[in-house]
Amino acid sequence: MAPRQRKNENMGSSSTITTRSSAAAARVTQSSARKAKTTNPSVAADPRAPKKKKAKTTNTKKKAKGPRAPQQPAEPEPAVLEGSKAIVIEHCNQCNSFKTRALQAKNGLEKGLEGVNVVVNPVKPRRGCFEIREEGGEIFVSLLDMKRPFTDMKALDMEKVISDIIEKFE
Repeated sequence: MAPRQRKNENMGSSSTITTRSSAAAARVTQSSARKAKTTNPSVAADPRAPKKKKAKTTNTKKKAKGPRAPQQPAEPEPAVLEGSKAIVIEHCNQCNSFKTRALQAKNGLEKGLEGVNVVVNPVKPRRGCFEIREEGGEIFVSLLDMKRPFTDMKALDMEKVISDIIEKFE
């Protein structure tokens, strides 16, 4: 059961209530002690709640900024000379095994064929795709829509594939 409430000196008779000094009668809590220690009494006495921060909002629309120059492609196309040919290696970005085989093929073809440009992913690649082709022409290796664990691509002997492509060009 809760203790009886004390009557205020102004409201009730002082004979029934044991009076204490006003400083001792006030309840002291951690927050009130902190407020009392502050140097600026106007801040401590301000009963208003602190200002709330505004929630961050994201704009889905892009802001239009003055006229822009047309954007260049992500990878600039290599300068193809009139007599030279280009080989395109397209590989998926889904797994690093695509990338390692593509770089292996690129390095082997650049060493084996002089005057031939080898380009890796000139445009966004297709998913599950590993393809080596001549630009605008013959397709040497085409593995499309592969699912994990990419056994068809991992079964490829890249040294043999590179040597076959070099033989076709000579």
